[in-house]
Amino acid sequence: MTDEVGVVTGDLTLQAEIGADGSFVVKVQYKDAEEWYCVTGAKGTLKDPADLAAVQSVVAGILNRPEG
Repeated sequence: MTDEVGVVTGDLTLQAEIGADGSFVVKVQYKDAEEWYCVTGAKGTLKDPADLAAVQSVVAGILNRPEG
């Protein structure tokens, strides 16, 4: 589910971004597309920017549903 267009399915690229203030957002895009969409509920603040990799890994595990 995304904030901008609702449900997205298919081959997607996932990216987590962190700001200078520690806020992060996780976005998805259709493979090879230009537009990025914010994953609904995948925003927050991290105390340590190094934790962003763990956030992206957890979100990828939740969103990867190859069988539905």
